[in-house]
Amino acid sequence: QVQLVESGGGLVQAGGSLRLSCAASGHTFSSYAMGWFRQAPGKVREFVAVITRNSGSAYYADSVKGRFTISRDNVKNTVYLQMNSLKPEDTAVYYCAASLEYGPPKRYDYWGQGSQVTVSS
Repeated sequence: QVQLVESGGGLVQAGGSLRLSCAASGHTFSSYAMGWFRQAPGKVREFVAVITRNSGSAYYADSVKGRFTISRDNVKNTVYLQMNSLKPEDTAVYYCAASLEYGPPKRYDYWGQGSQVTVSS
């Protein structure tokens, strides 16, 4: 029922910036918390950031605090991840996800198919 489509990934040099977008369809976007996860080759999927469904509060993994910013546009049904001061260790496939839970979600109900981000040294 819900489709999530990521875009905006690509190749960037260390210290550069990228903005990822995740467009949602098939549901009332404002009813969902929206999160970002990433998975590097040979590594498990890890949490990056989330913005809640009601208060719009944002939470970040320690590894990206001060560098990444999550935001949402409930008119465009899109969530963004602004990534600044990128490091090679940020290289991963980035996934957006949606949750019906209030507050910081413990589980997510829908997932996108991912967008590759590669940061060169």
